[in-house]
Amino acid sequence: MRIIIVRHAEPDYVKDSLTEKGWREARLLAERLKKIDVKAFYCSPLGRAKDTASLTLEKFGASAVELPWLTEFRGKIRKGLKLVSCWDRLPSEWTTNEDFYSAENWKNTKLMNSANVSREYKFVCDGIDSLLKSHGYEHVGRAYRVLESNHDTIVLFCHFAVECVILSHIFSCSPMVLWHNFVALPSSVTTLISEEREEGTAVFRCQQFADISHLYAGDEEPSFAARFCECFDDDTRH
Repeated sequence: MRIIIVRHAEPDYVKDSLTEKGWREARLLAERLKKIDVKAFYCSPLGRAKDTASLTLEKFGASAVELPWLTEFRGKIRKGLKLVSCWDRLPSEWTTNEDFYSAENWKNTKLMNSANVSREYKFVCDGIDSLLKSHGYEHVGRAYRVLESNHDTIVLFCHFAVECVILSHIFSCSPMVLWHNFVALPSSVTTLISEEREEGTAVFRCQQFADISHLYAGDEEPSFAARFCECFDDDTRH
């Protein structure tokens, strides 16, 4: 089985849609994906993901199932009187605490326990488990029981932070490392492929993470969205 996770193209967050560049990215993405035999499409309910998916779905003459857990990850922490994103933290807030690197302990830290992180993480994990079970792979421990071995491909259109949560659950690792040490640029493609080296048991391996070769093929520069300043003195996003 193959799982393709697509981050939405360059977003216009105010309109919850795409920028002009984002639409160009989505068109190049559609040209790439149309060559794949896809069993089913799934999409976040947010506009920027649905708009990204729309051009691919048009190529296939297909529709996507909207899944609420594919929306951008809604986990929050409390900072003073405010609730803020749990997945955009400065290095000083987490890198010196070994628990943040643990698949079991990261969400039980004082910072993550300050609001709704555990509940929202479970919501996404339950969602991807249910979806994969419907396609023949049941999550058991840190591997998958094969209910129906297959070569199907499914495509998920979603967002960076929730993509990292999905990957962390499938790979049994902390999402903190994925959120902060990896970056999936707009319209990027991540591909997981099942391996059944022992009868009845499968694991998923990442064949490519955040691939944007379709942008280079179309002479489209990658978006800076999702990145931060390369050097502290840079006049870019901090």
